[in-house]
Amino acid sequence: MTREPITLGADRITGRGGTLNPFLILKDAAGFITFAEDVFDGEEVARARTPTPDGLLIHAEVRVGNSLLLLADPQEGWRPRPGMLQVWTSDAEKLASRAVDRAATIVTPPTPFYGSVTLARIEDPWGNLWWVYQPVPGQPDPKPAWEGGSDIVFRTLDEHLRFDRS
Repeated sequence: MTREPITLGADRITGRGGTLNPFLILKDAAGFITFAEDVFDGEEVARARTPTPDGLLIHAEVRVGNSLLLLADPQEGWRPRPGMLQVWTSDAEKLASRAVDRAATIVTPPTPFYGSVTLARIEDPWGNLWWVYQPVPGQPDPKPAWEGGSDIVFRTLDEHLRFDRS
């Protein structure tokens, strides 16, 4: 028996976006939109911007590459809901530099990773943690930490996630 997919493919979606679109609730969502435009070459979907009478955004959308990121400001009684996101880039070093210029923090500097990829991680000023992947065809896989290689990829993430920022 064949199982009918429960999720919709791009050809059946009647709105914008793809099958899965992250939704973030961030203080100063408008500021985040500017950050996404400057760092990731994002483009706000202007017709989606929906402010409440007090000026907070109840809905906004930013297209980054072929993905759609949905966001809003926290409303009365809501707490922020930042995310952990992955983005592909042609230049991890340049993207990380752009982010740092806009008050982000480097969690993991651009580092050779498995599968001919360079990996970096940044935390933006809203608390979102970004996994930044850059394809590097032909780059050899690093030696695993348990075989005497660098532990930077795991260690930096572990230290960052264990740190209490409250």
